[in-house]
Amino acid sequence: MGSAVPTRTRTRTLTAVLDGAPVAVPDSESGRLVHLQFRRFAGCPVCHLHLRSVVRRHAEIEAAGIREVVVFHSSAEELRAHVADFPFAVVADPDKRLYVDFGVESSYRSLLSPRAWWPVLRALAHTTAEMLRGRAKAPSFFPDGGRYGLPADFLIGPDGTVLARSYGEHVDDQWPVEKLLTLAEEVRRVRA
Repeated sequence: MGSAVPTRTRTRTLTAVLDGAPVAVPDSESGRLVHLQFRRFAGCPVCHLHLRSVVRRHAEIEAAGIREVVVFHSSAEELRAHVADFPFAVVADPDKRLYVDFGVESSYRSLLSPRAWWPVLRALAHTTAEMLRGRAKAPSFFPDGGRYGLPADFLIGPDGTVLARSYGEHVDDQWPVEKLLTLAEEVRRVRA
């Protein structure tokens, strides 16, 4: 688990890489929950396969009152080619400042865990097929921030309270959309 485990986050204004729009975390103005996802590097095959499931169900996620914000430890320039069709905010954090603030770590176990092997092979096959079709760009051999980042998920309330968190133990250890929707429903029931 991360070294710092925040229970509340201060207000931050991040910048979306595609359009330069400000991204408020928490989202106190609209009152929506924020699903703050920490992913690895631009073009990470496992991250992008997971994010495709988020893209497919984005309307459902928004209808549940959740705003998606995805952070990568890559530069904005490197990210743009990989996230151009994502319907949610993607934020570049090449210096890993947010990663440090939220206690998100890197480790060789991200790829060495046997639980990661099948997801890595599946993601590599999918990415290779997409590259051959001209729909995906190859990731850098030497990505900003390295290859060993661990994923993390945070569900943040409009007041900045961290309502739920998960620090991944390997590259494919992140919340599926169903888990996110269930957590949001639990928050709504508690607040009702």
